[in-house]
Amino acid sequence: MRRLLFLLLAFGCVLGRAAPASADDIGATGRGVVRVVTIAVVDGQVVGFGHGSGVAVAPNRIVTNAHVMELAERYPDNVVVGVVPSEGDKSYQGRVIAYDAKADLALIEFTGASLPPAALYTGPVGEGESVVALGYPGNVDLATAKSAADYIRPTSPVRSEGVFSGRRSLTGVEVLLHTANIARGNSGGPLLDRCGRVIGINSAITRGEEGDSSFGFAIADTEVAAFLRSAKQPFASVGTPCTSIEERLRDDSEADARARSDALTGAREEATRIAMAREAALSRARDAAQTRRENVMATAGLLLVLGALGVGGAGLLASRGRRRPALWAAMVGGVGMGVAVVVFVLRPSGEPDLPTAPASVRPLVPNAALGKLVCVFQPDSSRVTVSATTDVALDWGRSGCVDGRTQYLSAGDRWERVLVPAGEQTVSVQSFDPATRRLTSTRYMLGAQAMAQARTLRGDGADPRCSIDPAAIGRLAQRQAAVRAALPPLPNEKLVYTCRNGG
Repeated sequence: MRRLLFLLLAFGCVLGRAAPASADDIGATGRGVVRVVTIAVVDGQVVGFGHGSGVAVAPNRIVTNAHVMELAERYPDNVVVGVVPSEGDKSYQGRVIAYDAKADLALIEFTGASLPPAALYTGPVGEGESVVALGYPGNVDLATAKSAADYIRPTSPVRSEGVFSGRRSLTGVEVLLHTANIARGNSGGPLLDRCGRVIGINSAITRGEEGDSSFGFAIADTEVAAFLRSAKQPFASVGTPCTSIEERLRDDSEADARARSDALTGAREEATRIAMAREAALSRARDAAQTRRENVMATAGLLLVLGALGVGGAGLLASRGRRRPALWAAMVGGVGMGVAVVVFVLRPSGEPDLPTAPASVRPLVPNAALGKLVCVFQPDSSRVTVSATTDVALDWGRSGCVDGRTQYLSAGDRWERVLVPAGEQTVSVQSFDPATRRLTSTRYMLGAQAMAQARTLRGDGADPRCSIDPAAIGRLAQRQAAVRAALPPLPNEKLVYTCRNGG
């Protein structure tokens, strides 16, 4: 009875701190791997105790094997389900919200913590490719646990490596056969590709006899996806092939240089074409202006001649005694000469009106506002392990002001900003190049302690809201540099977008 009370209380108690997961792909997924503990109590007596593993598919939901929840099915009103994260200092009570005995899958919901969800890989896995199992094998627990409390103390999952050996059918369920070493406590834990994406849920092992090798079985991604859809549980999925971050950074660095060179070359060629067209338009404008000037001066001369003829005719008519016609002739001639003088004085200067360059081809000013942009994800230039790849909307203002509230910092030809969110265990370094309109997000998936340090270095969030005050920009730059210095050498993801004008 004392053991039962101790275990029940321990689910919500502080039990010690686990080392933070490192910022590698497997470690990033490990942040969402949990130990699952079940305790069945009937008439005040513990009648069953079991444990397995699970992986988060939502911040407060994990998927595991149905057989890990066997006690919960056998004693539905007398079981405590414990969820023990790999990080932090607490464990939490959960409940089964979906169960499929045939597919050997179950979905558990818990409250009190938010875990980084893993992503399901939906692309093909070739035979012989490397795989990694994460979980809490019982033989390791038996060798290291000193008391029952060790089963509910947050600790990092055990990883083991192997190769994918093909797909099989096990009791009518599609499974993945692999050589990663797993034990009974691994049940419900994820089988990952080398980029940390979930390709299956470990479920069973073969028994090696007389030197035979042991193999593991994992419920295939297709079965897991179908189960989650039937449970109406949204989940992250990624279909892009796995590439190393070193390879992606190298290739993208070359691609960035080519893209910028092409953009600048295109801009120079466009500027040359526009300059030539503008010069031709200017020449035509000069010719037209000169023609107008000459026509006006010719008109003034003609009016002057006609006016002089009118005045001369008036004198002739007066000498012949025709006073009234002479008076009219003199008046018309005078008016004509006056108009001629006015037209001559107001003649055009002959200087052309300069044509205005179209706004779309004016020289790009690095700190100019670009307005509303829609940035489309570029899978061939990106490396994705878990993040969503939907389009990104930006409202790019003057001097690196984004969406009217986030200030980016000038970094040569680019603008950059380090984002440290309050509710996510990921630090993102955003970079935008106005010349190529290329948005890049490099993402670092950190453990709890590293994330807490990044938030401390970020400060209290009192960053300038699109400020150009040198002092405020300087303070922001210092905090951003401090966060970047604390990040791992390499990110987990690089997401690349091409931006265009949008409404």
